[in-house]
Amino acid sequence: MSDQPLVSASEIARVFREEYGRTVAVLVRRFGDIDLAEEAVQDAFATAVQRWPSDGIPPSPAGWLITTARNRIIDRLRREASRDDRHALAAVMQSRHDLEEDIVGDEDVGDERLRLMFTCCHPALALNAQVALTLRLLGGLTTETIARAFLVPPATMAQRLVRAKGKIRDARIPYRVPHAADLPARLRGVLAVIYLIFNEGYTASSGERLTRDDLCAEAIRLGRQLNDLMAGEPEVMGLLALMLLIDARRAARVSADGSLVRLADQDRRHWNRALIREGQALVRRCLARNQPGPYQIQAAINAVHSDARAAAVTDWRQILMLYDQLMAVAPTPVAALNRAVAVAEVEGPHAALTIVDGLDLERYYLFHAIRADLLRRLGRWSEAARAYDAAIERCDNTAERDFLQRRLTELQDP
Repeated sequence: MSDQPLVSASEIARVFREEYGRTVAVLVRRFGDIDLAEEAVQDAFATAVQRWPSDGIPPSPAGWLITTARNRIIDRLRREASRDDRHALAAVMQSRHDLEEDIVGDEDVGDERLRLMFTCCHPALALNAQVALTLRLLGGLTTETIARAFLVPPATMAQRLVRAKGKIRDARIPYRVPHAADLPARLRGVLAVIYLIFNEGYTASSGERLTRDDLCAEAIRLGRQLNDLMAGEPEVMGLLALMLLIDARRAARVSADGSLVRLADQDRRHWNRALIREGQALVRRCLARNQPGPYQIQAAINAVHSDARAAAVTDWRQILMLYDQLMAVAPTPVAALNRAVAVAEVEGPHAALTIVDGLDLERYYLFHAIRADLLRRLGRWSEAARAYDAAIERCDNTAERDFLQRRLTELQDP
């Protein structure tokens, strides 16, 4: 008999990424305690790591994980309930019965995710806490990964997550999709969450692979669901269009050996034209509404990129005009950094470097990577090398770090 495991650690990790959000969402709805649900799901995955290599992945991984985590919660509640507290015990058993019905009925877990997302994005929480908490609970991202996305230390992010969960518990924030009249006030945080999940999938903040296809798919699925829920909302359409147009390039941005391929060097024949058509159609619908917002403008920028059959014919002047509009609507340092890339194509690298050097993005590796490229184009080799070193030091994704290392090597050994 072979000693080879039936399931590899990478397969279990894949299931964790795919099922974490739905498992937490179902348990939060049934038991009403985020910390309890998270701890139980972590325990369930720890059990999976022990059992699945020899037993194999169950036919329904989600059902197995939900059942295992639920049993952990029930056991804990039984231990903590007083002997005479029959009401608590009855509530526990009712939760167990209802959850079993959910599992047998193969519930609409997408709706569960939306409930959890709107709970996390309640206006009682600060926007950055809304985004961080949803990334943690729905995306299963680590505190360290979320901290990198926010450009803050992990300890700061850990405190932010603890406070957010405590606020939900203490304020008894309801676990539901809001009524139609309340949706607009809750929208900003939800859109930010979905886009950050997509960004983490499109360029993973750490690990060997450049992309996490599961997170891209999850973000687009949530975007479609939200678009159905809020039909005709321009920023919802804009975000969905933005994700579709960016995702259309995913197959072309990685070479056969897994190396990163810059936008300018991509084989555009591998771009997904169906996604581009869908995204551009949404952009046109947004333009017809004439209610511009940051996601719509970013979608329009990517629509211009998708129109160019070759990098050399990209309409950079139109892209720069759109970035100017974005800075008027939603000025951020990262938007200014991206605008500088367009400035470099229209006005030259010196004008772009002046903009970049005025930004406070020292923790952001792309700030240093873009600055290095501008310095290289200006022939300031030693400064460019130092900027590449700074970018490499701050980059935790192997594919991106390897790309930056190649650029540094080319600079040192032309």
